[in-house]
Amino acid sequence: MSDAQNVLPAQAPMPPRLSKSKFLSGLQCHKRLYLEIYQPQLATPPDAGTQAILDMGTEIGELARKRFAGGVLVTAGYKQREAALTQTAALLLDPNVPAIFEAAVQHDGVLVRVDILERVQPVEKSPFCWRLIEVKSSTRVKDVHADDLAVQTHVLSGAGLTLAATCLMHIDTGYLYEGGDVDLLRLFSIEDLTEAVAGRRAQVAEQLAAMKAMLLESAPPVIEPDQHCHSPYECPFWAHCTKEKPARWIYHLPGAKQTVTRLMQQGITTIDDIPSGTTLSLAQRRVKDNVEWVSPKLGSVLRSIQYPVHHVDFETVMLAVPRFPSTRPYQSIPVQWSNHIELESGELIHQEFLHSEASDPRKWWAEALIESLGEKGSIVVYSAYEEAMIKQLLEAFPEYRSVFKPILTRLWDLHPVIKEHYYHPAFHGSYSIKSVLPAVVPSMGYDDLVIKEGGQAASEYYRMVFVEADWIEQATIKEALLRYCARDTMAMVNCGGC
Repeated sequence: MSDAQNVLPAQAPMPPRLSKSKFLSGLQCHKRLYLEIYQPQLATPPDAGTQAILDMGTEIGELARKRFAGGVLVTAGYKQREAALTQTAALLLDPNVPAIFEAAVQHDGVLVRVDILERVQPVEKSPFCWRLIEVKSSTRVKDVHADDLAVQTHVLSGAGLTLAATCLMHIDTGYLYEGGDVDLLRLFSIEDLTEAVAGRRAQVAEQLAAMKAMLLESAPPVIEPDQHCHSPYECPFWAHCTKEKPARWIYHLPGAKQTVTRLMQQGITTIDDIPSGTTLSLAQRRVKDNVEWVSPKLGSVLRSIQYPVHHVDFETVMLAVPRFPSTRPYQSIPVQWSNHIELESGELIHQEFLHSEASDPRKWWAEALIESLGEKGSIVVYSAYEEAMIKQLLEAFPEYRSVFKPILTRLWDLHPVIKEHYYHPAFHGSYSIKSVLPAVVPSMGYDDLVIKEGGQAASEYYRMVFVEADWIEQATIKEALLRYCARDTMAMVNCGGC
């Protein structure tokens, strides 16, 4: 036999194993999936707000299991594949196990961990039958949830499991907590998505094949960043994929992205290249002109403010699992306020409130605010949020209506004033206070703060009050929260004369 005949045929390279999260990444963008597999270090780490959402999902998942008495958790971690598969196989065969949590099932190169796999009455000739339940901390069924369930159904059915139903379990905001133990039957809603998922499942095999073929390539696919980078989730590789784009990249044009897409299809890559006759919104024209603009009416509008001028900002926390009577899941609960009071003499007084105990903060918050606002002066805010929060408070505590009614008439929203009467190129089309402040006062911003935005403030407040036991860490978080809220109201003081 010749040497050539002794040579074994080369085995085709195998694509890396996928998971349900990797499958969803691939549906959003093949380049995202490629980078997650081969170059994950290029991703931007999740910010505090995003991490808080992820942590909340974990907490909700653990709570959801309590609805299924006797259920057993597969304890092997996500990196312990073989152990997880072995544990799951044993639990599947045990008729005394009514539900399996984090069951590990593998098929077609995909390993999934199922939130809840509930054993139900057998159908046809199958000795065991299951209800697949995906748990989400969201308040409604989203399109991406059907894709999530489709790949799980593909794997479980391919592995030989008989599914009686495919469901999504999510938070029900209609649940009104009245105190005592949380009613898990009312906190969670379970929706049967079997029919909705069936059509998508038929496409999974083809979608997986395309992803696997792409992952065998020596380089990531060439895909231009666009709207798909932000839906259904923010892509962590956005900064990497856009780092070579010009400062005036056309995608930075604010407003409807249909306009941006149309311009990109015409070969326009920067805002400066937009033809002069193009139909643009007022905000888009401001960005294109790229010059500072002050309305002649700004002065008279600002002069309508009455002293003492209160610059007020509220911070809230939204609890997925309500803790205070007469509240609902994800209801905004006010926990903090800051008030910079500007006197006609120019003197500036700062007052603030932060509820730092694990009790209902609303009455304490309201009474301290009433005292701080007094009976005179404009109350400057930077959105309609403060008005909405006060009105929501009055629904729960009608005894405050007579006091807050005149306060509501004193509210003066700075946001539309700036939007209608002033523009600075450093806004880059955004009228967020986080964009306006450093543009108007370059020496001020939020970069020097530990807490830099509202989502982070809410997650840190939750950690301070409901998680952290170390009093030193609690004090550190409290100081960071006070500094952040005070910066927001100081920003209004500085921007009010722009």
